[in-house]
Amino acid sequence: MKKHNKNHNQPSHSEPDAMRMRVDKWLWAARFYRTRNLAKEAIESGRVHYAGSRVKTSKEIAVGDELQIRQGSATAMTEKTVIVEALTAQRGNATAAQVLYSETEESENRRAYYSEQRKLANLARPDNKPNKKERRDLQRFRQGQD
Repeated sequence: MKKHNKNHNQPSHSEPDAMRMRVDKWLWAARFYRTRNLAKEAIESGRVHYAGSRVKTSKEIAVGDELQIRQGSATAMTEKTVIVEALTAQRGNATAAQVLYSETEESENRRAYYSEQRKLANLARPDNKPNKKERRDLQRFRQGQD
């Protein structure tokens, strides 16, 4: 009978295990996604890029690697470019997660710009819906325009 090898699931590479980690596990530990399954789905749908190209869930990353991560809905999509600063297999609180990465200055500026653009676009929207009289006035105005 064979002995059970505790390290049978470990990746076969020459570097120590502490130096590399699966990208889905790191995204979960860095609190970009609430669960590893959500991180996996984001990777598979092409929202996470490494060196400008899509990655697989099992891609191993190391300290110093650069990732592009898209998060949010279609109307409030944010894209971050982060540099991996540290690796950990345990998910900690938000302050511990911020130590794991640093966002590039270009990425911060781009996010601030798009945030400002979204705020300006919301200013063009009225605060409330038109009431019945205002709707009738609008219809009369539009019909007179034709």
